[in-house]
Amino acid sequence: MMQLQQTKSMKKLFVLAGEVSGDLHAAGPVRELLAARSGVKVFGVGGRKLAELGAELLYTTDQMSIMGFVEVLKHAPFLRKVIRDLKAAIVREKPDAALLIDYPGMNLHIAAFLKQLDIPVIYYISPQVWAWKERRVEKIRACVDRLLVIFDFEVEFYRRHGIEAEFVGNPVVEELAELKLAPKPEFLQRMSIDPAARIVGLLPGSRRQEIEKIFPEMLGAAKIIQNDASTVFLLGRAPHIPSSLYDRHLRESGIETLNCSSYELMQYSDLLLVTSGTATLESLCFAVPMVVLYKTSPLNYFIGKRLVKLHNIALANIVSRGLLSEKQTVPELIQHEANASKIAETALGILSEPAVNLAMRRELQEARARLSSDSPSRHVASVLLEYL
Repeated sequence: MMQLQQTKSMKKLFVLAGEVSGDLHAAGPVRELLAARSGVKVFGVGGRKLAELGAELLYTTDQMSIMGFVEVLKHAPFLRKVIRDLKAAIVREKPDAALLIDYPGMNLHIAAFLKQLDIPVIYYISPQVWAWKERRVEKIRACVDRLLVIFDFEVEFYRRHGIEAEFVGNPVVEELAELKLAPKPEFLQRMSIDPAARIVGLLPGSRRQEIEKIFPEMLGAAKIIQNDASTVFLLGRAPHIPSSLYDRHLRESGIETLNCSSYELMQYSDLLLVTSGTATLESLCFAVPMVVLYKTSPLNYFIGKRLVKLHNIALANIVSRGLLSEKQTVPELIQHEANASKIAETALGILSEPAVNLAMRRELQEARARLSSDSPSRHVASVLLEYL
């Protein structure tokens, strides 16, 4: 086993958060860590949140936002370069510990390298091996020193595989608890929205591929919904995505939208059209009815369909119904079903039936209660302090 000569001076933490959500979830523990122990050098991969905390970023989430089997293959030379550069930085900097956030394709590879160097690996937000690629459990057992999970059902899953996972609570709940949003009447007045208007929120995703494939179908559905009754559409734009990408699709559709933050959109909308991902979990926390959408290339879908073991893909359904349930709290429209006509039909079914709307809200509220816990950021930071 390779050994690194640790210095006695500045403590160092390597962080790898390859997605926007990972950057957000990593920022909380890093902030708590730096408050408890100043002078720790943080370096690696992250986004705006980690940069604001002074982390030295070798690559950013903008560069790493690559989704799907085909896209990963297309970007293989770039990803190999990233891995080489990260390994070189790890050898050069000799970190005292590593914090890996989700992003399993790269993080498990880097975890094996860190293990070779006898650098403690703290993995926060487990790879979703309960959904697909269960063989990754063996790599987690071999390479990860502390596994910190955000869903309580994951503890039992890993225990069955001989791994002691620690449930630290869900960072989404923690992050939303800090929000201070205006009362709805104040928001409506600020946005010049009629209080009687029906409000539909559009969350087309945080990756370019998602926006290109799903946003046009959302806007096509919006046109049908608007024809049914006067509706105001709120749009949640990912801050790292160029506005021109959204604007092009908006011009082609002829649909007018109002821009606001994603959390305002979740708080004030009567219904959401949302791309599957972290946003469905955030929407669950607001207990807002939603239609979950997902669409990828035919090849990605063909491969994924054969690998994913779950009946549902939306975190809102997995949390509320369980891993193996075929029932849904919120409807999911996947691939060929994620078309404008079907999206509009499903959305109007929820908007026009108060009983359906209310039942969905109640189920989401119950699911939200199962995510609550004390501060995950402080818990993760306390684990990091054991190694720094």
